[in-house]
Amino acid sequence: MSRSVNKVILIGNVGGDPEVRSTSGGRRVANFSLATSRQWSSASGEKQEQTQWHKCVAWNQGSKGTGLADVVEKYVGKGDKVYLEGRIEYRSFEDRDKQVRYVTEILVTELVMLGSKREDAGAKPAASKSASAGGSEFPETLDGGDDDLPF
Repeated sequence: MSRSVNKVILIGNVGGDPEVRSTSGGRRVANFSLATSRQWSSASGEKQEQTQWHKCVAWNQGSKGTGLADVVEKYVGKGDKVYLEGRIEYRSFEDRDKQVRYVTEILVTELVMLGSKREDAGAKPAASKSASAGGSEFPETLDGGDDDLPF
């Protein structure tokens, strides 16, 4: 049996506040864009930069408790730096004009907030916390308030 791997790891900045909705079946899903950039110098020494935009999708797993979509909704906002893991998926659909459209998405399975808390009062906090599609431990960790950790 041959094996294959479909794994994506990205570190970048969220392009806008996530869109969170519920499907007709009651599952919650969060959609957001993530920008990654690379920099290099041309042969003449001129600095170059290229930014790629990635469509990211985070689902709640199952109907119980909180999940990744809920975590994204509550804690991720425009400009936040995040580390994420997932898999790449391609799909197609027919739009209102009967044109076939193709979409490439990153299905997020793991998310880690990078950076420190924002200064503006209305912003969502960005902490070094993580969440995964398989667990619901993330919200309790953030709601816990003060802890006795020495760091």
